[in-house]
Amino acid sequence: MVAAADSAEGGVVSLAHGASSPTALRILLGAQLRRLRESRRISLEEAGRVIRASHSRISRLETGRVGFKDRDIVDLLTYYGVTDEQEREALRALASRANAPGWWHDYSDILPPWFEAYVGLEEAATQIRTYQVQFIPGLLQTGDYARAVTLLDHAEKPSREIDRRVSLRLARQVVLTRPDPPTIWAVLDEAVLRRPLGGPAVMRAQLKHLLELSQRPNITIQVLPFAASAQATADGPFSILRFGEEDLPDIVYIEQLASALYLDKKEIIDRYLMVMERLCMAAATPANSAKTIRSVLRQI
Repeated sequence: MVAAADSAEGGVVSLAHGASSPTALRILLGAQLRRLRESRRISLEEAGRVIRASHSRISRLETGRVGFKDRDIVDLLTYYGVTDEQEREALRALASRANAPGWWHDYSDILPPWFEAYVGLEEAATQIRTYQVQFIPGLLQTGDYARAVTLLDHAEKPSREIDRRVSLRLARQVVLTRPDPPTIWAVLDEAVLRRPLGGPAVMRAQLKHLLELSQRPNITIQVLPFAASAQATADGPFSILRFGEEDLPDIVYIEQLASALYLDKKEIIDRYLMVMERLCMAAATPANSAKTIRSVLRQI
């Protein structure tokens, strides 16, 4: 556990284990730098001049979208009036950790930049709520099902690359087996269960895997029946990630064909939370959802 300065009040806050992801650390440090700047009524433009950069560079630093140079941290802290050496060293140490590559760096050859951020956020999240209309969520997939999904978009790729893409997806699932796993709440459109991917044997194994996962106390699976879909429409699949640190806002993740959206404005988050609640209300209960999965399993 690492201590970092709480710049708004001059105290320190502790980082929970879930916030140890470099992605989460960048967001956390950026938020603290923003509080420092705003508490002294310093504009983005003024801060940018201090580190010989534009105001947009400061904005990206404060939202955790880019890494931190130690020289920039030192210059900003001096300009913001942070003279306490313990605070300065804590923030510099936090910046160093935030710049460290995550385990997913080993997959940089196949991991697109727009998805790399999600992998880091997923590892840091304490709660992940997701609505899916096409596939089983990645964290809940079996290896064979993950391979079938991967082949849909990368069938022309060499087998080694396919293996690495599947390996990356399974490596993400380590979060489910750590001592403090995130809470997973998945709402699956019934079509997800009935879409045959990889053949009958693959689907049977996948559905059995869902039933096993649903027995874990931190995993909730609900099925949205065809009959209820019209009552709880959403524009498409999305996920809401929540974190254990106050400085880390909820993030809505929407994956597109070759890019992704990361939404963190409170009014937008609130709208998606309302949609998620509506979906959960319209979906079958976890117990009845398990019955639906067993019913589909018997039909394969």
